[in-house]
Amino acid sequence: MRGALTLAALALTGAGCVSASPVPDRGELIRGILASTVQLRSERDGGVRRAASGVVVAKDLGSQRTWIVTARHFVDPSPPEHIYVRLPGRMTVVPAVVAFVSPNRDLAIIEAELLDVAPARMKMEASLGDEILVVAFPWGQRFTVVRGIVSQVASLTGVAGPARMVDASVSYGSSGGGVFDAQTGELVGIVEGYRTAKVAIPEMKERVLEMPVAGETTLIPAPEIFHFLVDSGLSNFLPR
Repeated sequence: MRGALTLAALALTGAGCVSASPVPDRGELIRGILASTVQLRSERDGGVRRAASGVVVAKDLGSQRTWIVTARHFVDPSPPEHIYVRLPGRMTVVPAVVAFVSPNRDLAIIEAELLDVAPARMKMEASLGDEILVVAFPWGQRFTVVRGIVSQVASLTGVAGPARMVDASVSYGSSGGGVFDAQTGELVGIVEGYRTAKVAIPEMKERVLEMPVAGETTLIPAPEIFHFLVDSGLSNFLPR
């Protein structure tokens, strides 16, 4: 019994000697996340406008080209005439173009020339209950930071895997917004969509509002984003 206790104590001591990656403080973590967060707007024929969010995932330091991942449905049914990118806290916008569109995933890559950005590092696997932060621009307005947890992973055999759903509530304009690990700031996925419930308005019976259902926000997980970037020829521009 004493020998077993001694071995256990040695194992714990050895485990304590393994150096762990430093965890950034909250202010540093948020600043790092915002450095890879952007707002997207598009304009189409007839004055039709859309809003979405995006995450910087790759950058070419030589040409200053920057690639932003967002949801494909932002640019569907066809590429908009004009796309603009705006950084958090900035009033100026930068023109952008659609660089790549996935044929089988709800993913698109937007290309722009941006200087003050830093590509997000990806986290390929999450665990149920992991704390996350969703950073997006709901309704095309100011960015918001919403806390939640990973509520579903793409794994049938365990509690860890690519994140597929979080319990944080989002709304229109949040599509493509980054879902970041609340401890490390790494990207676990982007917002794909959310389930809505139809709510009738008593005073206006002919109108029905579609309200987001809390806790049912679906994601495009980091591994799918990574594979799309590699397939698009951007592997050399990903953060190391």
